[in-house]
Amino acid sequence: MTVELGRLSAVDPRAVWPHEAHDFTPWLLANADALAEALGIDVELSAAEHPVCGFALDLFGRDLTNSCVLIVENQLAATDHSHLGQLLTYAAGTDARTIVWIAPTFREEHRQALDYLNDLGGQDTRFFGVEVAVVQIGDSQRAPLFRLRAQPNDWHAQIAAVAKTTSQQAGRAPLYREFWGRFLDRVRDLHPGWTNTHKPPTTNWLSMPSPLKGGAFYSVGFAAARRLRTELYIDSGDGDANTNAFAQLAAAKARVEATYGRPLSWEDLPDRRACRIADYRDEGDITDANSWDDYIDWFLDSMARLRPALEKALSAPAVGSPQAAPSMGPP
Repeated sequence: MTVELGRLSAVDPRAVWPHEAHDFTPWLLANADALAEALGIDVELSAAEHPVCGFALDLFGRDLTNSCVLIVENQLAATDHSHLGQLLTYAAGTDARTIVWIAPTFREEHRQALDYLNDLGGQDTRFFGVEVAVVQIGDSQRAPLFRLRAQPNDWHAQIAAVAKTTSQQAGRAPLYREFWGRFLDRVRDLHPGWTNTHKPPTTNWLSMPSPLKGGAFYSVGFAAARRLRTELYIDSGDGDANTNAFAQLAAAKARVEATYGRPLSWEDLPDRRACRIADYRDEGDITDANSWDDYIDWFLDSMARLRPALEKALSAPAVGSPQAAPSMGPP
């Protein structure tokens, strides 16, 4: 039997996005999930043409996987020294820890520069070089195609992470990495839309994006007093915005808990800038490997109920300030 196959053909990106600032940047802002899938992390883009030191950064947002500021500098021409300088200036001006440079073609010297910056940054800073293309098969709909040309050295980052922890944390870091790897495998099978994260973290918590934009994200993790916690964590960087977002959610408390199936912990955290809505389970110890599958079952069940409980209870999807800097994550 002869199988007929189409031919993949390239389309000039400028035929799709004629103008970088007016077409390409807004498309990226509206399609952060496509970029997130290419990077292998969860991304929330909140602002285009973000002001930095008298200039305009293409895209500002947050890397939810690593709980830090993320910036994107994009262009529709081959990389050049000018954009590399802008990228570093914007990174310094926003205190970004995840820095993304997108272009149709990367010159070798610029790819090497990003590799060099990744070696210098270690765990704390991540530089991505992403080539963007547009393809189609015959007369099919055109599709974006992202290809990583530069990315962080995971091995170097993991070594650096362990080196910076206390002896107790260093002993637990491999356990967390193995546990979250098993958790992510289950998520990819059952709920592939929850996260784009590929690399399991070595921290006691793992974040996932929320459609409630502007500083709200879901998290599962090992809390104090050996408890498990599933939560919506709210921190836009603005205490008043966080309080207002929390109040908006708290107004729907009865509906949320009725959908969830049991009471939740509503924590305005007056001694902190952030707020959270959480559920807890006692007896959650990462060193008890025999209970990992049970822990994962609880995380999956509680998250599968918390997400619709919160999202269906609200008529407005926006939460917090859209341009505020992100939190460094839950403790």
